[in-house]
Amino acid sequence: MDRKKVIIAEKAPKAIGPYSAAISYGNFIFTSGQLGLIPESGEPAGEDIRSQTRQALKNVQSVLEAAGTDLSHVLKTTVFLRNMDDFAAMNEVYAEFFTDECPARSAVQVAKLPRGLAVEIEVIAAI
Repeated sequence: MDRKKVIIAEKAPKAIGPYSAAISYGNFIFTSGQLGLIPESGEPAGEDIRSQTRQALKNVQSVLEAAGTDLSHVLKTTVFLRNMDDFAAMNEVYAEFFTDECPARSAVQVAKLPRGLAVEIEVIAAI
């Protein structure tokens, strides 16, 4: 029987609450939302959507690597935006990370994100 396993990602920002960076179950990885925080300092990568999106996706990469997989195995992403007017800029950076056989994706505007940041990204991936 499959059992869930907590994934600890040393190269991603530490959790700011009672949750894990990711959980593996069977052949799947479910990540928590990753913000555009620099892992070493815990500070935002920048004030703009591009720098925060780039860092959030780097953090997703680090979590996936800790789980033994990578971005090429991502099946679905969910992007939470503070402002849907940032969608085009977020999408430009997103396209740098997902270039071929892109995963399914949802993008939604939310009222507020932790620490007042502009974007948070979570993924479901295969191992």
